Amino acid sequence: MLLADVILIVHFLYVTFVVGSLPLIWLGAWLGWAFVRNRWFRCLHLGSILFVVIESLMGIVCPLTRWENVLRQTGSDASFVQRGLHAIMFYTVPEVVLTFIYVVFAALVVVTFKWVPLIPRARNR
Repeated sequence: MLLADVILIVHFLYVTFVVGSLPLIWLGAWLGWAFVRNRWFRCLHLGSILFVVIESLMGIVCPLTRWENVLRQTGSDASFVQRGLHAIMFYTVPEVVLTFIYVVFAALVVVTFKWVPLIPRARNR
């Protein structure tokens, strides 16, 4: 049960990074925060949402969800962590709706590269 909760927390942090980074990038661009134009941060963010989109388009269950579910099959009652985070992260809507949302969100992340460009790489002299 504890390992399943740890996996769920890691999953929640992943979702928080993917979802939270986009408004953070927009806000940071408006407020002049340099880190929101960092190439590594932005590419990691884009790669994270593209991973979710590819999984969804291929009909693959998230590995973290699958691993958590396997571990929870042996447990009895839901933990406080499980009840709380599942209420935030999981919805009962058709998969096609979630896939559409993921694709639209990924498109916003891609377009944000145009709206909030990266810091140009320094040239070696």
